[in-house]
Amino acid sequence: LGKMGAAASAQAPLVANLLRDKNEGVRWTAVEALGKMGGAASAQAPLVAKLLQDKDEDVRRAARVTLLSLVNPSHQIVAAVLAAAEDNLANRADWLLLAHAAGGGDPSAEALLRWVGRKHEEIPSQLTVDDARSTLQAFNDFWPETKQYPTLRKNLAASIADVTLRARRQWELSDLDLLVHHERNLHEFHPKDADTVSAVVTSIDAWRAVRKIGWTLAAHACFWILLLFFYPRSPQVQAFFFWNPWVRRITGLGYVGLLLTWVPFLRRRVLAPFGRLLLAEVQLERFIATTYFEGSEVLLPSSGRREPLLRILPSLRGQVILEGASGLGKSMFLKYLLTHSKRLTVYLPAERCKDGVLDAIQAKLEGHAKDATFLRSLIYSGALDIYIDGLNEVTADTRARIVQFVESNFHGNILLTTQPIEWTAPATASRYVLQPLSDEQIARFLEGREPVLGEKAQLCGQAYLLACQRFVAEALSPEQPVELRQAHSEVLSNPMDLTVMAQMLSEERQPDLFHLRQQQYELMARDYREVHLDDFPLKAFSEEAYEMRCEDRGVIPEEKFGRELLRMEAAKMIVCQQWRSPDGKEQREWRFRHDKIQEFFIAQTFLGKDNRRASKHLKDSRFRGVYLLLALLLEPEQARALRDMLVEHAAETRDHSVSDDFVTLLKKRQGAENARGNRSRGVA
Repeated sequence: LGKMGAAASAQAPLVANLLRDKNEGVRWTAVEALGKMGGAASAQAPLVAKLLQDKDEDVRRAARVTLLSLVNPSHQIVAAVLAAAEDNLANRADWLLLAHAAGGGDPSAEALLRWVGRKHEEIPSQLTVDDARSTLQAFNDFWPETKQYPTLRKNLAASIADVTLRARRQWELSDLDLLVHHERNLHEFHPKDADTVSAVVTSIDAWRAVRKIGWTLAAHACFWILLLFFYPRSPQVQAFFFWNPWVRRITGLGYVGLLLTWVPFLRRRVLAPFGRLLLAEVQLERFIATTYFEGSEVLLPSSGRREPLLRILPSLRGQVILEGASGLGKSMFLKYLLTHSKRLTVYLPAERCKDGVLDAIQAKLEGHAKDATFLRSLIYSGALDIYIDGLNEVTADTRARIVQFVESNFHGNILLTTQPIEWTAPATASRYVLQPLSDEQIARFLEGREPVLGEKAQLCGQAYLLACQRFVAEALSPEQPVELRQAHSEVLSNPMDLTVMAQMLSEERQPDLFHLRQQQYELMARDYREVHLDDFPLKAFSEEAYEMRCEDRGVIPEEKFGRELLRMEAAKMIVCQQWRSPDGKEQREWRFRHDKIQEFFIAQTFLGKDNRRASKHLKDSRFRGVYLLLALLLEPEQARALRDMLVEHAAETRDHSVSDDFVTLLKKRQGAENARGNRSRGVA
């Protein structure tokens, strides 16, 4: 049959049966016959491969030669040849050549030969992840074929561990299934090699978890970035995600609230919808920064020096107390700073702080922005500037709360304004005392009011400037009696009063320096009478102004005085503050333009014989301006009686903040009246 060659291939299975014969001569002859049949008997190659382990050398040699002639690539044959090579180290090169031929150039067989069939020093030292991946895949293909060859399987297991370890820092998540499959194969009989693969699998699992968490956090962050983009524009996003504490905490995973608190850009974004609310009462839209008089000066109590205010406080840094008499421009300076500030700011009338500064700020906010911890961190870190106006207009308890808040937030930027009063100022704040205008500054200030005169102004341009110059020249003329000129200078040095005078001059009215508030009221009342054919309800309105001061209310009730408010607004005695609340509703409040105007109406309730209110409020610093105004409004005899009462009170309490100024004003009034009387008699 062997001599018949390929023609006898049909008998190849019968000849292959003889490969199991006990007689080595029969086995040898059968192997030779199959070899002569060539490729036609290739199906019998696996049986021939088993003879590579035959106990007879001639049979083994014949099997090697026959396998080369069959030339049918097979993993099973390659595994058999390599197993024989492990047991015949003397002829190892020949066996490897046979295995190479048996593999027929198959990449998997070549990968197996590269690792299992070589000595350790012949294994490549450099290994890319692609090479490692293809090698492990080849090992996986051959693994089932090595079951009956323990030595070969042991070497293959070691090679699997070696390849896995060499590429341990290059494996990707897509390789995890292949590595896990090898780990399972090695687990039972090769635990040491299995542990090596397991360690790599664990590291990939950890990295997969990290990447998964990373992608999850990235997606979560993108989601919140998108929410922040729509946040200022969408009430739905504001209400559901940011203003609902449970939704914010759960969906924010803890870190969102932290970032919203400490990242400056995010802080500004969170407070963006409340920008107008935070500054609602200050009415910056009505303030023209270019008209602010930059010549104001302050006294530094620590050194006694006078310095330009804008040089000392170009911007708010730290804690500052700006003290000054009514009308010197404390609130105007505050507005000037707010206009030029690029930082997060909140403006609070002191009356809003009766329950605490933090509560007053929270009342303007919603959602995360309203969170007390969030606000405290903003304030303490100096990220939210706070302006509190009019400490002299609130009770001692409210001032104490404000002082406590300022001292506990000593890192914050906080500006307090007040008239001279007896109080314990925050130890952490610097104090500056605003000074009246000098004679040289008065004319410049009047001329600078032209842009804010309004529609009623009849004089403008050069005509207005000439009117201002004539008025100042006459009031401060050297020909005036000294007492009268000093009294005029005292009144003209007050920017608030000068602003009222500028309005009157533009309307071709002559200001009455000693009854300016009365004159302003009478002009408004005349306008009210012409429109409504009725007298202005001075008594009822004054009583309301008094109750507002007693109750620390700054808002005039529109339902009571709707008609009156419109005429007073036209006369620039009150302002209407309008804004949109977080829920989208339009809001508005009516407030006195200045505390001097409110004090004029409050003073009306102190007038009259046997009026006891003057003695009732001696200890209340909120009425300081009222008492000073009474020095000009009361009849001389009543004014002297009130003076004696104030002096006696000051002696008992050691608080001279009202009595000293009252005595000074009363003396100037008497001196001015005497000077005017003497001048009138001289003219006559």
